[in-house]
Amino acid sequence: MYGYLYVHFKRESVDGEQIYFALSDGDHALHFEDLNGGKPVLYSALGERGVRDPHIVRSPEGDRFFLVATDLRLAASLDWDRHQRRGSRSIMVWESTDLVDWGEGRLVEVAPPEAGNTWAPEAIWDPEQGAYLVHWSSTLYDNAAHEGESYNRIMSATTRDFREFSQPRVWIDRGWQTIDATLIEHEGVYYRFLKDERGRGGSAPYGKSIFSETSTALTAAEWKPLAEGIGLGPISQGEGPLVYKSNTEEKWYLWIDEFTAERRYVPFETTDLAGGAWVPCEDYRLPEDPCHGVVLPLALEEYERLSRSWSE
Repeated sequence: MYGYLYVHFKRESVDGEQIYFALSDGDHALHFEDLNGGKPVLYSALGERGVRDPHIVRSPEGDRFFLVATDLRLAASLDWDRHQRRGSRSIMVWESTDLVDWGEGRLVEVAPPEAGNTWAPEAIWDPEQGAYLVHWSSTLYDNAAHEGESYNRIMSATTRDFREFSQPRVWIDRGWQTIDATLIEHEGVYYRFLKDERGRGGSAPYGKSIFSETSTALTAAEWKPLAEGIGLGPISQGEGPLVYKSNTEEKWYLWIDEFTAERRYVPFETTDLAGGAWVPCEDYRLPEDPCHGVVLPLALEEYERLSRSWSE
């Protein structure tokens, strides 16, 4: 393994809500520069005509990649009520065998009719099911007009080809707003990071921040709590966590999007994933306006191919 690819979008603008690629400075896990001269590498002309929160999963065979993203364009409308009641029930999907040629993206409906939105999709291969587990956030309503109060839950479905999906089901329901789930596996244990979307205070002392939990099976009914309020102090509030392992040592990185701040993503690190404690990184250099995305550790040939194909 050598180097890392950071896939992301940028803030609301004409081109901001599209797919950007950034490549690490060699094998440095925290130094990144946007490829393609700082312009998007993929555009969506389907659905809402904007994409956010991209995520890439590598196939278990290692010969194919699937990129999924939220079908949403806030630059056209900041009407959050509309986006959560009558937003897209689909996700954007691209696939590639080399991380360079992604072909035509497709819009795939995954959320049920009672869902008002489909946010922050991610995918992980589940060997127990022999399929990819795809998960996202949806606000669910008990009436066809999507009226009244509700909250975001984490939904999931399985697929083997990102074309046909199983019936969606509720994967995580805390009884309150929960969004932005992401996972990493280590030594047979899954570590899940999510955002507590509640306003902070009262019964939600860690609202608007990240919490984590663990399980030895993705489909487990109960997950063990690990940590709450991750990153608070160095950041005031956070969302859109992404997590990845170092190519060179037993170290993991967790980026948290301080979404109300100018700097956006702030990286944290740990050498004890099971301990649940994360400390701020001191030496990092991220692209301009680094929003919710994913960091994918690369093979040397993948790193070189991306560098040749997208560098000016």
